[in-house]
Order: sequence, then C-alpha cells, then structure tokens
Amino acid sequence: MESGGLYRCHLLKEELAVTAYLDCNATTPLEPEVRDVVLRFMAEEFGNAGSRTHDFGARAQQAVQRAREQVAAVLGAKRDEVLFTSGATESNNLAILGLAPYGEKTGRRHIVSTAIEHKAVLEPLERLRERGFEVTLVPPTSGGWVDPEEIRSALRPDTLLVSVMHANNETGILQPLDEICRVLVEHPAYLHVDAAQGFGKDLSALRNPRVELVSISGHKIYGPKGAGALAVRRRGFERIPLTPLMVGGGQERGLRPGTVAVPLVVGLGLAAELALRDHDKRKQRVLQLREAALGALLPLGCRVNGEPGRALPHVLNVSFPGLDSEAVMLTWKGLAAVSNGSACTSQSYTLSHVLLAMGLSEIDVRGAVRISWSHLTGDVDWYGMAAGVRRLM
Repeated sequence: MESGGLYRCHLLKEELAVTAYLDCNATTPLEPEVRDVVLRFMAEEFGNAGSRTHDFGARAQQAVQRAREQVAAVLGAKRDEVLFTSGATESNNLAILGLAPYGEKTGRRHIVSTAIEHKAVLEPLERLRERGFEVTLVPPTSGGWVDPEEIRSALRPDTLLVSVMHANNETGILQPLDEICRVLVEHPAYLHVDAAQGFGKDLSALRNPRVELVSISGHKIYGPKGAGALAVRRRGFERIPLTPLMVGGGQERGLRPGTVAVPLVVGLGLAAELALRDHDKRKQRVLQLREAALGALLPLGCRVNGEPGRALPHVLNVSFPGLDSEAVMLTWKGLAAVSNGSACTSQSYTLSHVLLAMGLSEIDVRGAVRISWSHLTGDVDWYGMAAGVRRLM
C-alpha cells in the first residue's frame, strides 16, 4: 500500500477510536429531548416571562410555571416552593448567606455542616465565620458518610442551620438524610441539602418535608448548564426567612432578581420530569456499567473509596496502589475521560479534602480517580483501561 494510503488508514483508526466520557459527576450530556426544547425556546418561543401584555410573554410564563411543577414533582414539593437560579452554587449561597441576617437578628449564630461538603458550601460558611458565626464541621466515617449522632452532638440551642450534602461529588456516597431528619425533629434548626449530585437519582430522601432547603443543578441531570433551583419548603404556613443576595427586581418572589432564563429553565424542568419518568430504567443501565467496571478493575487490587453499599450506582472512586492518579489518567487517554477530583478545583490540583477527611493516606489520595457514567454512556473498554493500569504497575 502506498504511504498515503497507510496515512489515511491511520487517520481512519483515530476517528473510529471513541473516548468514553466517564466524568458525569462534573457534567452530564444533554438528553436529546432537553436539547430540542432548549433550542425551541431560544429560537422560537423567545418571549420574556415577565412580559404580561402579549402572548409571547404569557407563553414563556406558562413554560416557566410548568418547569416549576416538574422540579417540584421530583421533591414532592409545591410549585411555589421552587425558585430558579443559575445553578447549585448560587442556590447554596442563597440558602446559607440568605439566612445570616435572620441568625444575626435572633442571636442564632451557630451552623453545623460536614467536612466533606463541596466548596460551594464550605466557602459561604467561611464568609459567615468572618461575620462572627461559629461553624462546626462534622467529620465523616471512613466509609464517607456522616454519622447522624455526630450531628446530634454538634447541635446547640443557638444552631440556626444544618447543611449536609445529599451525595458526595467525589465518592458518590449518599448521606443518611432520613436519619438526620429524625435527629432534627425536636430542634428548630433549618436543614439545607446540597442535592447537586443526587437530585433525580436518589428520590426518597429529598421528599422528606424536614429537608427544607434543597439546592439543584440542571447540568448534573442531563439538562443545560446555567440553570438550577433552590427549593424552599414552608414550615406549616411560614416561609423560611431568607434575605436576597441581590436586588433589582421582583422575580422569583424577590429572592433572585433578574430576567428568568426561560430556555434554560424549561430545559431543567424537562430534565427533572425525565429523571422521574425514567428513574428505574436509568438505574438498571448504570448498575450494568458498574458491574462491568468492578469486574475489570478490582483484580488490579484497587481500593474502592467509600462504603459501596451507600454509593450512587454510577460513581466509583478508586485508588490504585503505588500509582499517581495523573499517570493513570494519562494511560487512559483515548480510552476514557475521567477526573481525579472536583471539577471546580481541578484547575489547580490539591489533595482531596474529602478523601483526607475520610482518613485515607496521602499516597491513596494521590492515586484516587473518580469514574462516573450515565444511562447515556455507550460501550466502555474497561479491560483496555485495566490493561493500561497494569502496565504502570
């Protein structure tokens, strides 16, 4: 064969080699139905939901209200308890910083959270420390979950808020929210849950009415980036006393001013509806992928970080003995796109505060890789990935 033909064959092989996307905890692909509705509301139904004098605005408003219903249905909440934001980070800030004026007014300046929270919770808590609040961070067990009795022990009469994530973004470990709700039955502290990773994937815990503030992210559930929500449940007939972080309009009950991003919100709403509708089918698919991944990787002697029985089925955090995660990811280049930490901090890699809090050694933390897939994930060359790691050993 001529050299030109060989070159073309080489290019063809490169084109056929598809990298499996296994970083769904960082962001998920768009569901095709969601993509279509987002584009329609960008190009055709482009009205402002705040315009009440014509049909374009009325249709946009109706679509936003429908999206509220779709998000609320996943939580078993009411439509008017859902506020739209730009994502879970903004929702976390509004829930935590928005309660601060009430805490200052009432003298309740103590907050309980955990040492494994996302930076989108830990950094607002640090802001409150600077304002004179006391923050207690409860450590996790070695399995990656927080003991509810540790939460109970941390409570004080002046505790304003308890903030516990739903599922950890690095390990996929679900926190025992139902048990934490029982701990708080007789305590007036509000309960905030950062549900960026678990919303639409683990359904029952977020339906507990004692979970009063829920942060939601659209791009973790096959929806668009830039859309999220904060669910704010009432206590009886009383609304939680949040203060807005921004001013400039009456949108979202005055708590989140600005023009509602109708196409993104509609996409989030549909993504929530599909998560509820297809929950069992999706779970079955991701469990199949988990079984295949473990079948290929466990014989390498890797350590699974976090208690497997408490993990979301689409997430694995593993450490390979004696190997650095960067070397592992390099050998998987062309086979799989994975992460060795939170996407929000991976630009300047530091040792995972989550894994260190769980008691892992620095060696194990340096070797940790997060693998996360979805029901949309196609074929994965797990054994090719295993062979790559074996070459490094």
